[in-house]
Amino acid sequence: MRVVVQASIMAWLRGFVFSAFMVLSAGMAASGEESGVKQPILKSSSGRPLAFDIEAHRGGRALFPENTLVSFANALSMGVNTLELDIGATRDGVIVISHERHVNPDLARRPDGNYVAAPGTPFVQLSLDEVKQFDVGQIRPGSAYAAQFAEQHAVPGTRIPTLRELIGLVRRSGDTDVRLNIETKIDPNHPDESPDPERFVGLLLDLLRAEQFEDYVMVQSFDWRTLQLVQKRAPRIPTVYLTMQAVKEPTVSLDQASVWSAGFNPADHGKSLPRTIKAAGGAIWSPYFRDVTPDLIAESHALGLAVVVWTVNEPADMARLIGMGVDGIISDRPDLLREAAGAKGIILPDGFPVTP
Repeated sequence: MRVVVQASIMAWLRGFVFSAFMVLSAGMAASGEESGVKQPILKSSSGRPLAFDIEAHRGGRALFPENTLVSFANALSMGVNTLELDIGATRDGVIVISHERHVNPDLARRPDGNYVAAPGTPFVQLSLDEVKQFDVGQIRPGSAYAAQFAEQHAVPGTRIPTLRELIGLVRRSGDTDVRLNIETKIDPNHPDESPDPERFVGLLLDLLRAEQFEDYVMVQSFDWRTLQLVQKRAPRIPTVYLTMQAVKEPTVSLDQASVWSAGFNPADHGKSLPRTIKAAGGAIWSPYFRDVTPDLIAESHALGLAVVVWTVNEPADMARLIGMGVDGIISDRPDLLREAAGAKGIILPDGFPVTP
C-alpha cells in the first residue's frame, strides 16, 4: 500500500510511541482506494509508521483462553500490531490481567476442579497468591460463553497473569514493534469493585516506570477519569477513549455528561464525540463498531484523532470498516483480521514465535 505523507510527525516526548498526528495527502486510503480525507498514521513502539492497527482482543479469545499468556503468545507468534488487554488490581496492589473486575464464574476453577460460584469475588478483595490458585484455561461447559467461542482451544492449568508477566513475555518474543493497549477495568457505578482512579492509575504507572515500558503502551477506558489522570501524570502515553452508544446501557450521551465521561459533555462540543474527546486530550477514539460512520471517521481525522473500533469478528464487517477508513480494528479473531487486512493490501506485522 502506497501513501504520500503530507504533514510531519508530531512525536510524543521521546518520539517513541504511538502518534495520531501524521496525515496523508490525497493518496491511498488503508483500503487502497482514493480518499479525499486526511488520515492519521499511527506508529509502532519502535517508531515505525503504522498504516493500520491489528489488535488481538484479550489476546484473541476466540482462539485461546482470554487474557492469558497462552493467548498473548499465540497472537505474538501470529503477528499483530497490538495486544489488547484488561487489568485489575489485587488487595496487595498487584496489577493482574482480567476483563472482569471479579473472578469470572464462566472461566475460573478452584483447586478442587469446580467453577467458582457467581458472581465471583472482586480482585481487590484477593491477594495475588489467592488469585493464582484459579485455573482459567477452559470455559465452563454448557455456558453461553462456551457456545459463543465453541472453537476456543482449552489449555487446562492456565493461570491469571500479572501485567509484569506479560511484559516479560513480550520481551522474550523479541517483538519491538508490538504495543499493549491496556484497559483499566473500573466502573463508577461499582466503586467497591476496583481501586479508586487515583490508586489504580498510580499502580499502573509505577509498574510501567519500574519496567521501563511506558513507551510500549497506550491506556484505554470507558471511565474517562483514569484517562485524565494518565494524561496528567504520564503525558507521553497515548490515551484511548472507549465509547458505546447503540447498546442497552450506553456509556456516553450526546446531550449530557455521563458518570463515565469525567465531566465532559458532548452538548458543549456540538454534540460531537470526536470533538469532545479532542477537548478531553485523547489521542484515539475507540467506539463500538456499529456506532461509527464515514462522516464521524472523517471528522475524527480532521481533528487529528485515530479511530480504532471494537470488537469486530466477521470478515465482511472487517472489510467494510477498513474500506470506510478506520485506523485499526480490535478483534477476537486476529487471524481473520490479518486475512481481511492483507486482502486490502495492508502490510501485515511479522510474527514472533514465543511460548508462554
